[in-house]
Amino acid sequence: MTLFDSPAFEGHEGVHAFTDEKTGLKSIIAVHSTARGPAAGGCRMWPYPSAEAALEDALRLSRAMSYKNAMADLELGGGKAVIIGDSRTQKTPALFEAFGRAVDQLGGRYWTAEDVGVSPADLTHARKHTRFVAGLEGHAAASGDPSPVTAEGVFRGIELCVRRALGRGLDGVTVAVQGVGHVGGYLADKLHAAGAKLVITDVNEEVLRQVAERTGAKVVSPGLIFDAEAEVFAPCALGGAVNAETLPRLRAKIVAGAANNQLAQPEIGRELFRRGMLYAPDYVINGGGIINVAAEIRALDRDEAFDAAWVETKLARLMETLEEVLDRARQEQRPTHEVADEVARARISGAAEKKAAA
Repeated sequence: MTLFDSPAFEGHEGVHAFTDEKTGLKSIIAVHSTARGPAAGGCRMWPYPSAEAALEDALRLSRAMSYKNAMADLELGGGKAVIIGDSRTQKTPALFEAFGRAVDQLGGRYWTAEDVGVSPADLTHARKHTRFVAGLEGHAAASGDPSPVTAEGVFRGIELCVRRALGRGLDGVTVAVQGVGHVGGYLADKLHAAGAKLVITDVNEEVLRQVAERTGAKVVSPGLIFDAEAEVFAPCALGGAVNAETLPRLRAKIVAGAANNQLAQPEIGRELFRRGMLYAPDYVINGGGIINVAAEIRALDRDEAFDAAWVETKLARLMETLEEVLDRARQEQRPTHEVADEVARARISGAAEKKAAA
């Protein structure tokens, strides 16, 4: 299969490969759309088994960012960067400086930020060679760690889904959280404070222990989280958690979490619908983080300070958008992910038409 035949390609404006022999950098930056504004999306560092796997991940994540930014009503398009490598052993300041030079070659068509395996500290090195980095600290426009805002949006989305599907609040509801790192940990704290019961898992045993101690959560091994007796399954780790093997094991009535690309294939979303399970489309419910980053990009472009009130307004509107998607899916008796995809594509194509006519 060629690049252009990949189902994940779907009209990408550009796919860029960058290498730097001296630092070992091997990076792919995928720009799906700039119709609504410059592409924005984080940089992920992961030991992909092949360049093909890295490319597929970059394409899927980039397209998801276009949809996410459109659903959050941001003046941003979608893009994503991946660095092939083990973040535990292969990170160096020089590698991220090389990555910064790569980002700068795109001339502002893509803004980067942190993602899995990459920290703000890493990106300070990239910032030496490009201004198109968000999510850093130490300046008036700084947005800080976007994880708490992502978690807040997911929390509100879970609360909304529980109210609609179960007709109750979160008190006493059991939520199975897969992955309690940055976002998942904040989410677990919020759910615990709201009275929810938690079943949690993570590959990082120390993080798992800390979250369990402060929330009273039941801990299970990663492979058993799908079998948990829970009303809500919240995938907050890597993508593809809900697939042909795991879906039949889920006891939950609701799937709502922070992970990107939670459904391994679109058919899984249709099967969720057939089983009567409510799915909160991932790129809608988890849009809080990019809203936070967008506030920083907006402030930098305007030479202004970070505006927390703007973030709250956008986050509240995002929850209204989620409710609109769920309403339409119920009215039309269709899977929620198909409705969300249609809305996102319409917003992107509408912006593209307006841009072409200008």
